[in-house]
Amino acid sequence: MFTGRTRTIALSIAAALLGAAAVAIWFQGGSNAARMAAAEPSRCLANGDGRGDIWVPPGTFTMGDTVYPEEGPPRTVSVEGFWMDRTEVTNRDFAAFVAATGYVTVAERPVDATLHPHLPPEMRLPGAVVFVMPNDVDGMGDISQWWQYVPGANWRHPGGPNTSVEGRDDFPVTAVALEDARAYAQWKGRALPTEAQWEWAARAADPAAPPARERPKEANTWQGLFPVVNTAEDGFVGVAPVGCFETNALGLHDMLGNLWEWTADPYDGRRDANVIKGGSYLCAPNYCMRYRPAARQPQEVDLATTHLGFRTVRAAPGP
Repeated sequence: MFTGRTRTIALSIAAALLGAAAVAIWFQGGSNAARMAAAEPSRCLANGDGRGDIWVPPGTFTMGDTVYPEEGPPRTVSVEGFWMDRTEVTNRDFAAFVAATGYVTVAERPVDATLHPHLPPEMRLPGAVVFVMPNDVDGMGDISQWWQYVPGANWRHPGGPNTSVEGRDDFPVTAVALEDARAYAQWKGRALPTEAQWEWAARAADPAAPPARERPKEANTWQGLFPVVNTAEDGFVGVAPVGCFETNALGLHDMLGNLWEWTADPYDGRRDANVIKGGSYLCAPNYCMRYRPAARQPQEVDLATTHLGFRTVRAAPGP
């Protein structure tokens, strides 16, 4: 999603300009979004419900799609069976890992200036990239209108130093870099899924399923005109607790939408970026139709963002 050291936050993205009508809609949509945020639940699954593993059977399928160039070409891929976390790793899960190991995440450490010598001093401070909903935008070519590098943002304080995950144990952990996700998985005796494993699981292990094109109904995505109009028709203006939407046919929650998820695979052989999958609560038809199993994006391995989480897998015999 962010590449080429996008702590500078500059990408060129072709999209429609927002007119006065969209701005007028924002005032109603923004007000409704604030009201919805105050009423959002902090938990959707009862204690213990929805936790544990789901068996993903082996199979062969056509991986990839043609909606965006990076998804192709479609190719035949075979996957062995594996077990996958039913939900994304939560703040509660990650806190247990940190308490047991004393682990310090990438976002909690100063940026390695030898790897990124051209960053200004304020962007070398510990921190993460945070989505901040703008009142208006001047076109869609400058993502710094809604993405900001915030010193002090990390998994404990995903919006910055004045925010907290207190009371949000059942929300998926965010602001984790690839190293952090791998460390947690290793501590659990597990691994991150490969891109093929992840896509096969998101397709509910159904080789006959046609490529998804429409926005999924059972997923936390952006309703309205991104990034200024969010009507929150799905009940959430931001990240949702795990398990608020129906599972797919395998029993996996939130494979699409809510948060992008790390995979184990480098992006097209690159050393500085891995593949992320699934889209997030920020995906909308006018901007990012990546709430589909085949969608994929590169993400810098050492850059923590607040629309990205992960889940883990393990190789073991099936039930």
